[in-house]
Amino acid sequence: MSNKIRVLIVDDSRMIREVLTDILKDQPDIEVVGAAADAFQARDMIKDLEPDVLTLDVEMPKMNGLEFLDKLMRARPMPVVMISSATERGSEVTFRALELGAVDFVTKPKLNEQTPDDYGQQIAEKIRAARSARLKPPRRAGPEDTVTLPAVVPKRPVPRGVKTSERLIAVGASTGGTEAIREFLIGMPQDCPGIAIVQHMPENFTRMFAERLDGLCQITVKEAEHNDPILPGHAYIAPGGKHLWVKRDEGQLLAKLSTEPPMNLHRPSVDFLFMSCAKFVGADAIGVIMTGMGKDGARGMLEMKKAGAHNIAQDEASSVIFGMPREAIELDAVHEVAALNRLREKALAAASRRDAAR
Repeated sequence: MSNKIRVLIVDDSRMIREVLTDILKDQPDIEVVGAAADAFQARDMIKDLEPDVLTLDVEMPKMNGLEFLDKLMRARPMPVVMISSATERGSEVTFRALELGAVDFVTKPKLNEQTPDDYGQQIAEKIRAARSARLKPPRRAGPEDTVTLPAVVPKRPVPRGVKTSERLIAVGASTGGTEAIREFLIGMPQDCPGIAIVQHMPENFTRMFAERLDGLCQITVKEAEHNDPILPGHAYIAPGGKHLWVKRDEGQLLAKLSTEPPMNLHRPSVDFLFMSCAKFVGADAIGVIMTGMGKDGARGMLEMKKAGAHNIAQDEASSVIFGMPREAIELDAVHEVAALNRLREKALAAASRRDAAR
C-alpha cells in the first residue's frame, strides 16, 4: 500500500488544476488523486477518494472557498492548503480562511508568467507540513460571513519626542503562525516593549497581515520599513521578501531591512532577526519562537541566550507544527516552554523582571 500523501486539488480553473497536477507529479512522496472544479464536486470526491490533504482555491463559483471550508471543517476536518491570489481581496480572504482552520496557503501560479524554479518544492513542503499538522478548532464564520476589514481599535497617540523601546520582544513563526501571532498580540498592552516579528509569508501578504492585526489590537501593528524607530506599544512585521533585523544606533533601537540571500531557505528569516538581537540588544531582548516547520530561529535563539536574552518556546500541544520550537528546545536555547495562550504573559513577565533588575 502506498505511503504517498494523497492530494485533492480544488480550483475552478482547468488550467490551474492541470498546472498544479503537473507540478506535484514530480514529488515522489505526493500523489494527486483527483481534481475538482467546484465545492460540490469536491465534496463528492472527498467521500470517494479520502485524500490526506486538500488544496483549495480562495474564490470559486457556486460556493466560495470560505463557505466550503467552513462546512468542511465542521463536517470532516482535514488539512487544507489555500491557493491564493496576491490581490488585496485575495489576501484578506486567505487570512479569513486561516482563521477558519486552513493550515497554510500558497500563492496561485500566474498562467502568463513562468513559475519560479522552487515553486513546486514550495507547494510540496506546505502539503507535507499540512499532512502532519495538528488541526485547531476554527473560529467560525457566520451565515452572512463576508470579507471585510476589521473595525479599527483606537490607538493612544505616541507622545512627541518619545524614546525608542529599551526592551525588545522578538517573535518568529511559520506554519500556523498567523493565528498564533494574532492571539499573542491581541491583549498586548499599549505600554508593552517594542515587538519585531518574522512570519514566513510571501510578498504582497505581509502588509495586509499587519493592517489586519492593527485593526484588532490595542497596540499599533505595521509592516516594518527601513529605519523605523522601534517604539513601545508597536509591533513591526517583516515584509515578505526582505529580512528584518534590529540595531541600536546612538541609543535608538531601529528596525532595518535587508535583501541579503535567504537564510534557512527563507527571506525573511527568523535566524536573521534573532542573530541581530543577540548582537545589538543582548539581555534587553526576549525571544519567542512559535509554531512552524523546519529549524529557522533555533540557532539565532541560541545566540540570543548566550547574549543574555530570555527565550520562550511555544509548547507542542498548542503548536500546529512543533518543528521550530522543538529545534530550539533541543539546542538548549530556551528558558521556558508555554502554551500559546500563556506566551504573551510570559514575555511581559520576563520584560518586567529585567526592568526590576535595572
